[in-house]
Amino acid sequence: MNGIGWFQIGVSDAQAAHRFYGDLFGWTFADDEAYQMITTPDEQSIKGGLAVGQPAHAVFCVVVEDVPGVCGRAEAAGGKVLVPPTTTDDGLVFANITDPEGNHFGIFQPRS
Repeated sequence: MNGIGWFQIGVSDAQAAHRFYGDLFGWTFADDEAYQMITTPDEQSIKGGLAVGQPAHAVFCVVVEDVPGVCGRAEAAGGKVLVPPTTTDDGLVFANITDPEGNHFGIFQPRS
């Protein structure tokens, strides 16, 4: 859980991004030539990178165990819920949220 494919997040404040994503999903960060590489707890997930000093942007979806719970924690950490937890006819639960800098991303929990 909490794993994704490759992604890039543009931020102006690397430390704030570390706190937000680290606290919310357990991600860790390491300096690289072009990015601060991000590693997720899911060993099957592809790494991503923080593009420090670039305009705010992000496109990715994170697989989570509890969409409503993550939405609540995101809001408590300064994010916003754009699309509240929604369940599709086949049982997939998803939501769209932003981080404190306005980066938009999706979360979903697998069908039960």
